[in-house]
Amino acid sequence: MKTIILYATKHGASAEIAQRIASQLESSYVYDLKQGGIPDLAEFDRVIIGSSVYAGMLRKEAKTFISQNAGILCEKKPGLFISGMSEGDGADILKANIPGEVFEAAKVFCILGGVFDPKKANFFERLIMKAVSKQSGYMSTINDEKIREFVASFKL
Repeated sequence: MKTIILYATKHGASAEIAQRIASQLESSYVYDLKQGGIPDLAEFDRVIIGSSVYAGMLRKEAKTFISQNAGILCEKKPGLFISGMSEGDGADILKANIPGEVFEAAKVFCILGGVFDPKKANFFERLIMKAVSKQSGYMSTINDEKIREFVASFKL
């Protein structure tokens, strides 16, 4: 089965997660939504879309792509992932950011962790991270077990 994995990222965590997912799926192709050049989704059996989230908002590229391709995404029963430092499954974030029919059609959705790298963060992001989590250094919550579970659920 041919799988396309699309992602939108600000600092690279979604790209890293997309690559980890791809390493567990044969015939998978990874594309950055910001770069464009996305092939026709009809060429693929499965679609996975991921985005980083900031202040409860998915990246603009992901929101736009999902909205513009809602019809075919519903047919493909996509997998949806969020990269971020939030806990939970991400249902509330996805429901607030994507068309309801796409959320309802999703085969699986999950928050797969995130990365905070103060070298890549701007002043405001560093300030918020320090205030909220008392963390000011590098931190990764990317969860390989959740990624394996996501891929296993998606393969069913």
